[in-house]
Formats: sequence, structure tokens, C-alpha cells
Amino acid sequence: MAVNVDIVYKTVLLILNQQQRGYMTPDEFNKTAIQVQSTIFEGYASDLNQQYRLPDNDTEYGDRVKNIEQKLQFFQKYINNTSIPGAITGTNPFTIDTTVVTDLYRLGSVMYQGVQLGQYSQRNEVTQLFLSPLTQPTEKFPIYLYESGQLFVFPNTITTPGDINISYLATPSLVRWGYSQGALGQYVYDSTIYGANLLNNSGTLTNLTTPLAGGVIGSYTPTFTTSGAGIGLALSANVTAPTVVTITVTTPGTGFAVGDTITINPNQLGGGSTGPVITLTAADFNSGSTYGSTNFELDISEQTEIILRILAYAGVIIQDPSIVQMASQAVATEDANEKS
Repeated sequence: MAVNVDIVYKTVLLILNQQQRGYMTPDEFNKTAIQVQSTIFEGYASDLNQQYRLPDNDTEYGDRVKNIEQKLQFFQKYINNTSIPGAITGTNPFTIDTTVVTDLYRLGSVMYQGVQLGQYSQRNEVTQLFLSPLTQPTEKFPIYLYESGQLFVFPNTITTPGDINISYLATPSLVRWGYSQGALGQYVYDSTIYGANLLNNSGTLTNLTTPLAGGVIGSYTPTFTTSGAGIGLALSANVTAPTVVTITVTTPGTGFAVGDTITINPNQLGGGSTGPVITLTAADFNSGSTYGSTNFELDISEQTEIILRILAYAGVIIQDPSIVQMASQAVATEDANEKS
């Protein structure tokens, strides 16, 4: 279960504002939240390594190795060209195409035909293994090198990229507290899941390349046609004068692109009305706006540490050493309890 970004942000603001110490803007929070998530995620590997060196226990909920591995489950992926076409290319060496596998963080295992687990080796080890007929790799016991984003798999009779499967740790998605601005200039949380090519939910479409004519004052749910491949879009319209209308997205739909046109059908905004025609711009999509949110992908058990670490950064931002000290001490205490 992910950590809700809205709960974290509002908790941080509550603590900061309790004694009117300061304020974090959404942009400051987002940048800080990304750093905090990355710090916690990066720490899992060293924490796991440390726990393997300490006495373990077999309790159901107190096994620290198992608990860390459960936190990593959200980032563990197993793929090949069947699950993600084009993920692995070449004929040996193979290339993991990072334009397709965009979230590759750390390579785990490499398997041949999904059954034979490849053994990771370094260049000098490969040379030594080939010196003896007894240690040379076979298709049942393959080995591999991973250099400069390429997989060198031995024996070199393995040449079909579709036979290669990999497991890896994925990079966490960038945290984002998305918002629109209310009538009083306040930040209004947008709970829509962020999508770079997603139209802004409740966003206003302002690029009317053909104006409204003959509209009748009132609120409408118009029908329309579109020039692109987008589907599922729903709009509302508020006419305040025969040529003045506000068009708002009520259901974003999918498949829309910058430059697509939306033409309101005749008579939709009152008898005898024509237009308007809207041409979509970058500002109408999440990637070009502040709309759309992305939760922390960390386990829900990390919520307290996330808040404390963000507060520590917030203390630096608002130049309040007492907040930095308080939050840093709390994080240190929590980490000591988890690792000792």
C-alpha cells in the first residue's frame, strides 16, 4: 500500500503551522518529497545487507529481513520480450532498451528461457572459467557480464533476445502533489493519478480558436467532435454572454494530444449557437501544468519517517534550526530502533 501524498503534505503543513513557523509551497514539497523517497529507497539495500550480518529471528512480524524484502516488493519486476515487447534487443551481447524499460534501477537476475539462472561474473572470472572444460558455461549453466548497459551471455550460442528474462529493481515514480488554484488563489488538491498525456481533470480549456456565437446564458453538458484519437472525454460549459463561455473538463478521457481540436456541435449552448472550437495546448495536459498527483510508492510503514525527513528539509527551507534538530533526532532514533 502506497503512502498518500496528500496526507503527508497536509500533516507537514499542520506541524509547521502549529506555531506559525512557516510554510512549504507545493513545489518545495514535491522537490523535497522526491529526495526523501529516493533516500529511503536507496537505504533498503544497505539495511538488508546489515540485517543479514545480525542474528535473525523467525517471528511472524518481527523478522527484519523479511520486513525489508516486503518493502522492496513494490519495485521488483520480472520481464522479457513477451511481457514488454522490445525490452531486450540484440543477438548477444543483448541490450536492455531503457527507452522501453524506463524504470530500470538495478539489475537482479538474468535467466535463459525462463529456467536457467545465469551466474553473474566479472571479466577476469569469465577468462578463468573458459580455461577448463569443467567450468565452461553451457546453455543449462549460463553466465553473463553486465557492462555499459549490455548483457554478454555465455555460451555465445545464445542469440535470441526472446529467450532472455531479467528481474530488476524499478526506480520509484516521482512524487507529485498536484493541484489547481481556487477562486481565492488557494491550492486545491487534484487527486487524479498523474499522467503526462492526461488532460487536466476539472481544468479549463482556454484556447478557443473559434469563438462561441449565439450562446444562451446557462450551464450545459455539450456534445462535440474531436480531430484526434482521443476517447472518453466529457465537458461542461458555462455561458455568461452570447459570445463568452467557460469550457471545463469533467472526465479527462484518454488518447488526446497537443494540437487536437474539439468542436462543440451546433445548438449545444443554446438555440442557434455555433462553436466554439478548442485547440488543445500543452497547458491542458498534466505534464504542462500542476494537475495530477503521484503518491509515494514506499510501504505505508514508512509514512512516519517520510514526514519527519520532510520536516527536516522544511526546517532548512524556512531557516528554523529547531525543526531541523527535532526531525533529525526523531529520524535517527527510529533508524536506530529498526537496525539495532
